[in-house]
Amino acid sequence: MQAELETVVIKRMAPEDVDGVIKIEESAYGDHHWSKESFLNEINNELARYYSLFNSNNELVGYAGCWHILDEAHITNIAISADHRRKKYGEALLRKIIDDCYTEMIKYITLEVRVSNNPAIGLYTKYGFSSFGTRKGYYQDNNEDALIMWTKNIFFDEFKVPYERVIKDLDGKIDIK
Repeated sequence: MQAELETVVIKRMAPEDVDGVIKIEESAYGDHHWSKESFLNEINNELARYYSLFNSNNELVGYAGCWHILDEAHITNIAISADHRRKKYGEALLRKIIDDCYTEMIKYITLEVRVSNNPAIGLYTKYGFSSFGTRKGYYQDNNEDALIMWTKNIFFDEFKVPYERVIKDLDGKIDIK
C-alpha cells in the first residue's frame, strides 16, 4: 500500500513569516542565529530568494534562502523545525532553489555546511553537490570547519539526468504547490 502524498506549499518568504522563521532559526542554530532584521533585509534584497514552507496543516515548518549572483546561486540556509525533520521538507526546499535556478538561468549552486552535519551533506550529495574543500574555523559558535560544496553546471546532462531521477522519487512522496 502506497502512503498518501502530503501537500506542502512553498512561497516567497513574506514579512509576516519572519517571526515563525526566527523560531525555527533559534532552534536550529542556537545563540548564533540570524536576527529578525537580517531576514527582513534579505526579503528586500533583489539578489536574494527566500522561501517559507508550510505543511498540510498550514504550519510554517521550514525555510530556505539563497543569493543569485550572475550565473551562480549561493545557498545561505535551509532549516526545518526540529519536530518536522525527516519528512522530505528540506529536500522540497532544495528542489525549489534548484528549479528556480533553472528558471533564472543560474548554472552553478554552492553552499557551506558544517563538516559534522552528515544529514545535510547526504542530502546535498544526493542532489549532485560535491565537496571542493573546507573553510577552516568557519562557524563562530564552535570554530567548526565548513565543507564547501558545488554543483556542476546544472544544465549539463551530468547534473540534470541524476537530478530528474531524484525529483521523480521525491514526487512520489510529497506534492509541492
